[in-house]
Amino acid sequence: MNLLSPYRVLDLTDVRGQIAGMMLGDLGADVIRIEGPEGSLARQSEPMLSKGPDAERSLAFKAFNRNKRSAIVDFTTTEGRETFLRLVRGADFILDSGPPSVLDEAGLNSEVLRKANPEIVHVRTTPFGFDGPMAGLAASDLTIAALGGPMSLQGEPDRAPVRLSVPQVWRQAGAEAAVAAMVGHARMRTTGKGVFVDVSAQTAMTWTMLNGMTAAAIQGRDFERDGASLQIGPVAFSLCHECKDGYVIALCLGRMLSQLTPWMLEAGTIDAEWLAREDWTTYDLRIFRGGDFAISLEELTETIRRFLATKTKRELFMPGLAIGATIAPVLELDELHDFEQLVDRDYFIDVTLPSGQTVRAPGAFARSNNAKFEKRYEAPGLGEHTQEVLDELESNPRKRIPLFESSAEPDHKALPLEGLKVADFSWVGVGPISGKYLADHGANVIRIESATRADSLRTAGPYKDDEAGWNRSHFYGEFNSSKRSLALDLKHERAPEITARLLGWADVVLESFTPGAVDRLGIGYEAARAANPGVIMVSTCLMGQTGTCASMAGYGYHAAGVAGFFELAGWADRPPIGPWNAYTDTVAPRFLTTTLLAAVDHQRRTGEGQHIDLGQMEAALHFLAPEIMARQAEDMRISRNGNRTPNAAPQGVYPCLGRDEWCAIAIESDAQWQAFREAMGQPEWSCATALESTQGRIDAHDALDIEIAKWTKTREPLELMHHLLAAGVPAGHVQRSHDLLADPQLRHRHFHHEFEHAEMGRIPYSGHQFRISGYDNGPRYAAPLLGGESFEILEGELGLDPVDIAELMASGAFT
Repeated sequence: MNLLSPYRVLDLTDVRGQIAGMMLGDLGADVIRIEGPEGSLARQSEPMLSKGPDAERSLAFKAFNRNKRSAIVDFTTTEGRETFLRLVRGADFILDSGPPSVLDEAGLNSEVLRKANPEIVHVRTTPFGFDGPMAGLAASDLTIAALGGPMSLQGEPDRAPVRLSVPQVWRQAGAEAAVAAMVGHARMRTTGKGVFVDVSAQTAMTWTMLNGMTAAAIQGRDFERDGASLQIGPVAFSLCHECKDGYVIALCLGRMLSQLTPWMLEAGTIDAEWLAREDWTTYDLRIFRGGDFAISLEELTETIRRFLATKTKRELFMPGLAIGATIAPVLELDELHDFEQLVDRDYFIDVTLPSGQTVRAPGAFARSNNAKFEKRYEAPGLGEHTQEVLDELESNPRKRIPLFESSAEPDHKALPLEGLKVADFSWVGVGPISGKYLADHGANVIRIESATRADSLRTAGPYKDDEAGWNRSHFYGEFNSSKRSLALDLKHERAPEITARLLGWADVVLESFTPGAVDRLGIGYEAARAANPGVIMVSTCLMGQTGTCASMAGYGYHAAGVAGFFELAGWADRPPIGPWNAYTDTVAPRFLTTTLLAAVDHQRRTGEGQHIDLGQMEAALHFLAPEIMARQAEDMRISRNGNRTPNAAPQGVYPCLGRDEWCAIAIESDAQWQAFREAMGQPEWSCATALESTQGRIDAHDALDIEIAKWTKTREPLELMHHLLAAGVPAGHVQRSHDLLADPQLRHRHFHHEFEHAEMGRIPYSGHQFRISGYDNGPRYAAPLLGGESFEILEGELGLDPVDIAELMASGAFT
C-alpha cells in the first residue's frame, strides 16, 4: 500500500515493538532500521534458525522487518550522533524501545530530537510506560502477561494460570505503537508541535481481557478462569470440543442443535423422542434469562460433543458453513498453508532465508481497492542500505511534506481527530473498538444500532450489579465510549431515507456484517461512494470479503481456533484451552485502526477514498508469523507448553498466600538465576552445579518448580514480586480486575477514567495503552444508551426537520 508513502520512519526498536515499523512500512512509509555496528538486539529474538550468520538467524526479525532498510549508525561517536540528527531532520516518526533506550544512552532524548525537528513524532514502547513506580523494573513476556491481567482468566481451576505459549506481549504492544504513531501524527498536525508518545506493554495486555478489565467494579466480582469456556453473565459455555482428528470450536446452544439436527438424527446421536423433551425455540433465551429445562445445558453440550467426536475437522467445518453452523477447526501452524480461505485469497507470501530456502509467511494484513500491498524489501541484512541512506543524505536531503495547506494555522486546542465524521454500522468487537479509538480522540462517531437487532454485547456481561438490560452491559460500554447512538432498524422500509443522509454525511463508514449484507441493505461501498466520492469504508469480518469461507459467521474465539491460537494455550498433557474470550478481537483493531488512520491521512492529502477489507484472522496471523516460518524452516512443532519457554529456565507461575493468588517468575539468564538464588536465601537445592547453566535448569525444570513453589506459597504475592524485582529478577503478580483497578502503575498513568453513565451511574472505563505528551487522550465520555441521541443526530448531523423526525419515529423506523 502507498497510503503513507510521503513519510519516513526511523526505527530503533528491539524485540519490544519491531512490528510497528513493519506495519507502517507495509502501508508505504520509508522505514529505516537504525542499528549500531553490532546490530539491533531484535536480531537475537526467538525463534532462531539453527544455521546461518548470527545477524540473519532470527525468524522474528525476518517476520517483522520487511519493508525496511537497514543503516548502521555508531551512537558512541560524535559523527554518528550528528548523522542521526541529520536523519531526524528529514523524518516524520521515530520508533524506539526501552529501557534501556539507545537514544537516551546517547544523550538524544525527546527534547534534543524535537530541537532537531520540532514536528517529530517519537513513539517509545516500554514494559510499563516511561514513568511511574514500575518504570524501569525488570520484565518479561511472562511477567507482563501476569501484571496486565489476561493470565488470571486463562487456564484451568486446578492448575496455575497460563499465558499463550508463543510470546504475544511485544507483538501486542508493537502493533499498538503503530496506532499510537498515527494518532500522535494527527495530534502533531493539530498543534504544529512534535509529540512524545509513551506506549505501555502492560496496558496493551490489559486490553486483551476484553470484558474482564473492569468487571470487578461493574458486577462486583472478577471473572474466573475456567478452561476453554466462554463466560456470558453467570453462564460458562464450553468452547473446545474433541473431534475425530483434533479439536473444534463451537458454541453448544439450542441454535447450534437446530442446525445440526438432521445430521445428528441421521447419525443416531439423538432421536425424535429426545428432541421432543425440550422447547428449543425458547431454549437459548431461557439460558440467558433463567428458566426451567427438561434438558440441561450440560446434557445438551455432551450430546453435541458425542456427535462432533464422530467427524473430522474438515467433515465438520465446510458442511457446517453450508448450513449456517460455525464449527471452527483448531488448526496447527502447519495446517494453515492449506486452509481454503487463505489459499483462495493468496494470503501467504514468499520469504527467502539466508540459506536460499523459501518459506511462506503472512502477507497483507489489510486490502484496499485503491492501494495494493507490496513487499518492497525483505528484512534487511545488517547495514545493507547504509551507503544508500548516507548518499541520499548528502546528495538529496529529504524534505518533509508541508504540514499545513496554504495559510492554514494549527488549532492548538483541537483534538487529533476532531472534525472526522464516522458512521459506525459495526457490532461486537473489532469494528466498535476501532471506532472507539477514533471517538476517544475527537472524531464524531455515530453508532447505528437497533433493538430489533441489538449488538450482542448489550446482552453479555458484565452487567452493572449483575442486572441484565440493553444499557447495563459494560462489555458493550468499554468498546463504545465517546460515541453517540442512533437507533435505526436497517430493514425498515423508511431506513434508506436515513442511511442515504448518513452516507452523505460521513467521511468514514465502518461495517462488520457478513460479506454482501451491506449491499443488500443499500449501505455498501458503491452506495457510500455515490453519496461521497472521497469516503473511506472499512469492511471487517472474520475471514475477509472474498473466498470460500467469507460467509463464516462467528466471533473472535472461532477465528482464534482457525488461526492457531487455541492450539498454543494450555498444557501439553491436556486439550487446548485457548486464550480468554475472543482473542483476535484484541489483535485486529490495532491493524485496522492503523490502516484506517493512514487512509484518512491519505484522503486529506489527495481527496481519494478507499474500501478497506480487513479479514480479522489474516491480521491476527501476524502475531504468529515467526512461528509459522519456523515450522517450515526448522520442522519445529510449536504447541502449548504451559508457561515454559524452550530456551530459559525456570519460567513459571507459582502459588502464593491467599485464595488463588499467583506470581509469575521468569529467569532469562544465568545472572538472573544467581540473583534469584540470593533472593531466596541460597537454599541448598539451588546450589547444585548443574543448575549454573540454562540447559541444566531446563533439564531440572520439574524439580525446580516443586522447590520454588514451596518457597513462594508462604509469601504474599505483591511482597514476593517487589522482593524479586528489587533483586533484578522479572516477577509479576497475576492480577485480576480488582487488582488492576488498584494498580499504582495504572493509577499513575490515569489508565481508568470514571464517567457518569445514564443508567449505570458512575463507573470506570479502561483508557488507552499510550499517552501523548501534553494531551489527555480519553475516553471523553460514557458509552451511549441504545438510541439515546437519536433526535439530536437526526436534527443536527442529518438536518431533518422535527416534524419529519416525529413522522419517521411514528413509522417505527427508529427502534
